[in-house]
Amino acid sequence: MEVKRIESKISRTAEFTCLIRAVSFYEKKPQYKSNDYIAPVLVPKFILPVIKIGPIKNFFKKRVFPKGMYEYVVARTKFIDSIFQYALNSCFDQILIFGAGFDSRSLRFAELNKKTEIFELDAPITQNAKINQLKKRGIKINNNTMFISINFNKESLKGKLQESGFKENKKSLFILEGLTMYLDSVAIDNTFSIINEFAGDGSEIVFDYIYSSVLRGENLYYGESEVYNGVKDRNEPWCFGIEEGEIESFLENKNLLLIQNLNSKDLERDYFEENGKILSKVNGTHAIAHAKIG
Repeated sequence: MEVKRIESKISRTAEFTCLIRAVSFYEKKPQYKSNDYIAPVLVPKFILPVIKIGPIKNFFKKRVFPKGMYEYVVARTKFIDSIFQYALNSCFDQILIFGAGFDSRSLRFAELNKKTEIFELDAPITQNAKINQLKKRGIKINNNTMFISINFNKESLKGKLQESGFKENKKSLFILEGLTMYLDSVAIDNTFSIINEFAGDGSEIVFDYIYSSVLRGENLYYGESEVYNGVKDRNEPWCFGIEEGEIESFLENKNLLLIQNLNSKDLERDYFEENGKILSKVNGTHAIAHAKIG
């Protein structure tokens, strides 16, 4: 059986996302600024002077991030932050973050959390790197946050959830951020099947995805070739997409009903507009879906 890179090394995708959140925390303009104050704690210390100083930071962003991906991750973070806060304010029973990486929402929104249990699922090496860094920096992990480490090649997702105390038939939010494009179609079917099996009344899911045409190399979208070649070069290639315009039929097959679907133009309008002008273009290869269990 093929050994996935994340079983032997820290996920580069997780590091990439954390770096963008750290950079965006030091932005001055509100359109670009995130409130992820944990991310700068998780990146290497030598990076901090680079991402704090305006001109150097801007040069760094242009050299390191593919076109529109910085803006995409900033917008995605803010949108999923809003769904996460909504779930806490609505007293969802539990939240499950698939492939959590260096996610910090359980820490950043701890004051809103009255009763929701949060579960973070990831490969052991990436998960342990995060936990160790938090401990090293003296950041206390909340008691209502459970970490589930899983070897995706050898262990059952359903079994790991049951072992960890993630309960069936509870009102749950499922977050798959930066994940679906790295799964094959069999893993997609299995993952969504387990979500349906565990989800109780009122449960919701938020995930992002790429368009199938990106996998075919049709180069239809802003920043497409650069980001697609980038993930291949990092040895974490994309392998699953959904045809543009077919998200509702995809969800219907998974017993899900669409609440909202945001493409790059929607994200530009919602997060990067100022006085009627769009400040930045968002990479066009991705969209974000928010749905409820049918």
